[in-house]
Amino acid sequence: MSTAVKPKVHNYSAGPCILPQQVFEQASQAVLDFQGTGMSILEMSHRSKPIEEVMNKARDLVKELLGAPDHYEVVFLGGGASMGFHMVPLNYQKPGGKSAYANTGEWATRAVKEGRLAGETLVVASSEDKNFNYIPKGFAIPDDVDYFHITTNNTIFGTQYKAFPKTKVPMLCDMSSDIFSRPVNVSDFALIYGGAQKNMGPAGATVYLFDPEKLGHTGRKLSPMMDLKNHAAKDSMYNTPPVYAVYVSMLTLEWLKSIGGVAEAEKRNQAKAELLYGTIDRLPIFEGTTAVEDRSAMNATFVLKDSALEPAFDALWKEAGISGIRGHRSVGGYRASMYNALPIDSVKVLTEVMEEFAKKNG
Repeated sequence: MSTAVKPKVHNYSAGPCILPQQVFEQASQAVLDFQGTGMSILEMSHRSKPIEEVMNKARDLVKELLGAPDHYEVVFLGGGASMGFHMVPLNYQKPGGKSAYANTGEWATRAVKEGRLAGETLVVASSEDKNFNYIPKGFAIPDDVDYFHITTNNTIFGTQYKAFPKTKVPMLCDMSSDIFSRPVNVSDFALIYGGAQKNMGPAGATVYLFDPEKLGHTGRKLSPMMDLKNHAAKDSMYNTPPVYAVYVSMLTLEWLKSIGGVAEAEKRNQAKAELLYGTIDRLPIFEGTTAVEDRSAMNATFVLKDSALEPAFDALWKEAGISGIRGHRSVGGYRASMYNALPIDSVKVLTEVMEEFAKKNG
């Protein structure tokens, strides 16, 4: 058997994505023997004390790291944020009521479609007119809607809210791709939800952080599986939760706490984004695809001005051990996803490749 060391892969995948190496090591051990029990975490009852402790710790870490008010509740469910798109209107919109959405990309568009299944849904702001390359600003949110919904970061188009709208109605937020990447004022949101597979863990778990005082006022008769209050009352265990995905998320949140929490993550993410965007802007051969003021710190999107050069550029970054920077199939170009666990050294490798390519082809 060869003992050769595999080359480092610089993982820019948009999700499922890079996670801390120490998390992989801890999680793999738990598959073989969880905490010395002689059993794999994959085969343990979700009602057992060790798994209950995992669920409780994961919930506590979500609130601690985001600085959530004490009365907010956390549940972990399956189904991804896409299930959340459907649960949101069921839990927050009254029959005969209205909801309001800002449409800033593919996932926001899907959320709007799910909202319309529940009732009247207003799109009060949209950047679709410019292929979602900016974040709308200065729009009015009606006071007579049951809630207002946004998607904070847009993975496909590379835009991100830098400031959140002010509203008199409950604001609900899909924060799948930038949760835990920067501090937020949780009390501004009635609900924050998101799939785990960006900054928190593997695919399979979805976190819901919400103010219970703003939930359960619709008068709707809900299936227990669609009822957030029911899941909170059952400690995320109305049905069998995605135990392993929650456990890996817990480990990732422990890692995040150990490095200095969300504030330190923001500092690191800003440094990575400044390095990459600075390179894009400095090299005439490349061009960013989003409004400069709305550029995402998580997903940097850019193109080669001469698309005929793409095969040569692709060969160079692949040779450098870079993975996952091709743009989403619906938009093309390139997308470098720089989630919390991506080290700045990986960004340096990418920018060095871009510099070398520009020298040869600029």
